[in-house]
Amino acid sequence: MTDTRLDSLAQEGVAVWLDDISRQALESGHLAELRDRGVVGVTSNPTIFAKAVSDAETYAEQVRDLAARGISLEEAVRMITAYDVRWACDVMAPVYESSAGRDGRVSLEVDPRLAHDTVPTIAEARALWWLVDRPNLMIKIPATEEGLAAITAAIAEGISVNVTLIFGLDRYDRVMDAYLTGLEHAQKNGIDLAGIRSVASFFVSRVDSEVDKRLDKVGGDEAGSLKAKAALANARLAYQRYERVIASERWQTLEEAGANRQRPLWASTSVKDPDLPDTLYVTNLVAPDTVNTMPEGTIDAVADHGEVEGDTVTGGYAEAQDVIDRLSALGIEYDDVIAVLEREGVEKFEKSWAELLDTVRASLDDAGGGAQSGHDSGRQ
Repeated sequence: MTDTRLDSLAQEGVAVWLDDISRQALESGHLAELRDRGVVGVTSNPTIFAKAVSDAETYAEQVRDLAARGISLEEAVRMITAYDVRWACDVMAPVYESSAGRDGRVSLEVDPRLAHDTVPTIAEARALWWLVDRPNLMIKIPATEEGLAAITAAIAEGISVNVTLIFGLDRYDRVMDAYLTGLEHAQKNGIDLAGIRSVASFFVSRVDSEVDKRLDKVGGDEAGSLKAKAALANARLAYQRYERVIASERWQTLEEAGANRQRPLWASTSVKDPDLPDTLYVTNLVAPDTVNTMPEGTIDAVADHGEVEGDTVTGGYAEAQDVIDRLSALGIEYDDVIAVLEREGVEKFEKSWAELLDTVRASLDDAGGGAQSGHDSGRQ
């Protein structure tokens, strides 16, 4: 039965996606239960997979089979993660079909170590698209400088993309441009634009974590009054830029040709400060054509919160810009905050990927595989 409170978000144009995946949730039917409550998509990342594989015994049989075949370490990791994502795609297929492809999406990320290398990122996007082989898959590509060209190339080939690790407004502008450019190339290639979908994952809570840390160092009443406000302001200004793009003549031309909007996706929406409401980055980021991806705990908190009371983003742009301006006046420079967050975001995913590799290596060794590692092995 659909959760009425999640349904109220859907009525306002917000798609609720689960920011988690595990073999255990798939085997137990728990993901299907969340789908029936109103969760209409799933995202994954290296951190999520590292935790899932380390906590569960449910991967043991597959690991034994991979070890018996002498599969390389990195190919084993891709076999394991692709298996879960393919299964999740099948679980979410009814949503995909009922929404004509808008939702029911499951995301799988390219190797984060490739974040600053365009050509291998494109190659891995193609390989993962082929490996999972489900129409409701999305390939996650980071919005680094080098990732932008990979986004355009993937879209041009008809690969649906979840652009991840977006923190700043200027980079978000370039992400949207990369998507439109990819659509224009796809159109020239004779690809049906209606079959291509994309979301742009704009990270939220990490902005407050970084800014509030700096505000604590500044001290004083003005600094205190700005705590827990930067992330929402940043996201609202991002939505303003989204509105500008979909109102442009360039977009209108593509939409008339069948293109789908690249919806803003609010990522990292679980609060990091325990003194803040669990639903802060959900109920305050309600707007049409958006996705909010949350861990299950936040989904439960939303379900307990009460029905959503309309759009909480559109029109609040002057106030949002005022927050950014006041931060600047205190010496907290927006561009520096964004640069730090992007660098740390890539580094965190690289660390999680290394943990995932170590976990699978240990499992293969225990199973008698003695798999060989290598940066490029097993990627195709």
